[in-house]
Amino acid sequence: MADRKALGIVGGTGMLGGAIARRLLSSGYVAPDSLVVSNRSGLPAGLETWPGVGAVASNQVLADACDTILLAVPPAQAGSLGMNAADTLVISVMAGVSRAQLSDFTGSSRVVRAMSSPAAEHGLAYSPWIGSDAVTEADRATVGGLLSACGASDAVADEGQIECFTALTGPVPGFVALFADAMVSYAVRSGIEPDIALKAIRQLFLSGGTMLHDGGKTPHDHVQEMIDYAGTTAAGLVAMRDAGLVDLVHDGLDMAVRKTRSMA
Repeated sequence: MADRKALGIVGGTGMLGGAIARRLLSSGYVAPDSLVVSNRSGLPAGLETWPGVGAVASNQVLADACDTILLAVPPAQAGSLGMNAADTLVISVMAGVSRAQLSDFTGSSRVVRAMSSPAAEHGLAYSPWIGSDAVTEADRATVGGLLSACGASDAVADEGQIECFTALTGPVPGFVALFADAMVSYAVRSGIEPDIALKAIRQLFLSGGTMLHDGGKTPHDHVQEMIDYAGTTAAGLVAMRDAGLVDLVHDGLDMAVRKTRSMA
């Protein structure tokens, strides 16, 4: 990133900010001496592998040093950022904080609201985003490059979609882990040793996720193919569907979206 100015990550040693920072560093997207993080301690905790990363305790010091700022603190802290970042590109991955609020909290008109997840550390996050009207084409290229370094990314047309994605793709492993845990507990209840059950279900979700990602079939295609085959899996899928599993998932996601919209 020799041709770029410094990137600052507020909360750059936290769970999400640290995951993004480590990915940007390990992928070579940003050089250590072009990255500054801020936190309460002013220390680059978790980033010691990359000597040269700057660390400060003041968000304003970070803002003064950086041309691009990523906000990765809990949304409850959004109103106490204590920084003026006028004429700076500000990207937020804070759940529930709108573009209008981001401008109020930072003084910048060039703000981007995005969603990511700790899967960013492995280059596996999905990060949708939307920018304010003042965001330039150069800014859009910066945002797309930074988020794509952490996985897959898309610009979306409506801010409300970010709130939906906060529920859908932000909580990794979240909802997927809930279903996996139910399968592990079923296996254990059926007499399978817990460590074997866990190993089996981990492998199931790894293989299932890989097939969903790499193949041309949609999730619906896979389900329907299994049902049409009319085997043992079909019996289970039909029973789950008839019991209202899809509606329960929709209800849970609705609740998560409502929580997102109420947080800030």
